[in-house]
Order: sequence, then structure tokens, then C-alpha cells
Amino acid sequence: QVQLVESGGGLVQPGGSLRLSCAASGSIFSLYAMGWYRQAPGKERELVADIDSGGSSNYADSVKGRFTISGDRAKNTVILQMNSLKLEDTAVYYCKLNELGIAYWGKGTLVTVSS
Repeated sequence: QVQLVESGGGLVQPGGSLRLSCAASGSIFSLYAMGWYRQAPGKERELVADIDSGGSSNYADSVKGRFTISGDRAKNTVILQMNSLKLEDTAVYYCKLNELGIAYWGKGTLVTVSS
């Protein structure tokens, strides 16, 4: 079993920055991918960014150039650095880990962008 714990959400003004962290624990093997998804009120959950076991990253078009995903495999942690935040970035952000065909989700952390 794998557990994911997110941290770093909060309230920020437009143009500000936040750093989300996700720590994974439990039965984790070396080949896994991790990522961040978000779900805004009334909308479906969507991919924000992910990073695979080789270190390659992928971003949603809406966050390219503003968000950066990075991973520390020694600590089983993935970071999402969010800069130039916009009102439309407001959502609950979820961490996801894919391993051996199984997806694990964190409980989410709320990011609110408001003036």
C-alpha cells in the first residue's frame, strides 16, 4: 500500500507563487511516475503536470511556463512550483502516483487564488 500526503496549499494573490509538496510512503518500487492533478468547483479533475520514472515531465497547456514539476526519488517526493498564479488556478490539487498499473491518490490540498 502507498500513502501520499500533500502540503503547501493556501491563499495567494494573483501573480503570486506557491510550492506544493507530495511525499509518498509505503511499498514503493523504483519505477513509478508521479504527478499533480486539480479539480475546480463544478469541473472535472484534470492533469496539471507529471513526471515519469526517467525524469521526463509533461504539462497542461494552461500551466506551461508558469509551473514546474520536480521529483526527488531518494525521498519519494514530488514538488510543484507554481508561479504567476491566476484566478483560474484555484482548485483542489491532488498528488497521484502510478506504479505497476495501480494509481494512488492523495487527499488533496486547496489552492485559492484571490485578490
